[in-house]
Amino acid sequence: MTQMAQKSLEEGTISDADFAAIAGLVREWMGIDLQPHKRTMVASRLSKRLRATGYETVNDYIDYMHSPQGRDEQTRFISAYTTNMTRFNREGHHFEQLANDVLPDLMAQARRGKRVRIWSAGCSSGEEPYGLAFHVLDACPEAPSLDVKILASDIDPEILASAKRGIYPASSVNTLPNGQGTKYFEDFEGSNDRKSVCDKARELISFRRLNLHGDWPFKGQFDIIMCRNVAIYFDAPTQSRLWRRFGEQLCPDGLLFLGHSEGIGPEHADLFHTAGRGVFSIDTSSIGRRSADATLHMGNSK
Repeated sequence: MTQMAQKSLEEGTISDADFAAIAGLVREWMGIDLQPHKRTMVASRLSKRLRATGYETVNDYIDYMHSPQGRDEQTRFISAYTTNMTRFNREGHHFEQLANDVLPDLMAQARRGKRVRIWSAGCSSGEEPYGLAFHVLDACPEAPSLDVKILASDIDPEILASAKRGIYPASSVNTLPNGQGTKYFEDFEGSNDRKSVCDKARELISFRRLNLHGDWPFKGQFDIIMCRNVAIYFDAPTQSRLWRRFGEQLCPDGLLFLGHSEGIGPEHADLFHTAGRGVFSIDTSSIGRRSADATLHMGNSK
């Protein structure tokens, strides 16, 4: 890449054609809608990938990613254009509703043999699925011995690897409610500054790489789906398709949790009913259902 072109990208300047090409690829692969005000961010991240791969033009770089030799670079490209921002107990009212109104009955059903499935869609660095596991264990300490599983998925393999490690600053763990920071963590390698999630919580969770914009390679339905602060990066048609797919993937009495800045518009009033702040239940009469008896094959991940 020429020094002038590289400097231009580093300074946040990108041509209309190059921006359109990158934005189109991000939309195609991830469903993320990159608006023009993101040009500086796109230029900066593109600059790093072109420097790393040695390509001088965006077209050559894109051609490389589409080649068999460029599959690893596709993964790095996806990681470069995803946003990972989360924390434990984010939007705490959702966890309060789960703890007070949802999990007690759901875990009582699990004790009677019910299959319980929870999906953290867009799990980022893992705080959300681990937080779900902690609340499940609070409601049902024997959950790991029952048919209770949490699927934690994300498109970014790098952040997913971090989530699997389950190691967090003590400062973020100490803010957890109900003594969870003590019950479900241990010191990491003897350090007081970092904490590691305990095995009992890990046993409930399977981490998988998954593109919400692509195929969902699992069977069965979920009692709870959390997809918070993810769809805000999608355009309206992509969001609409996602709401429909979530509706098809929920059990008849399941719940969908969305972020505070997300919502299901009136065009889906036939499909969802409000069940709390950013929480939605489905109208099972309006859509074709998949069999609730289908099995989701999920292996334990530690």
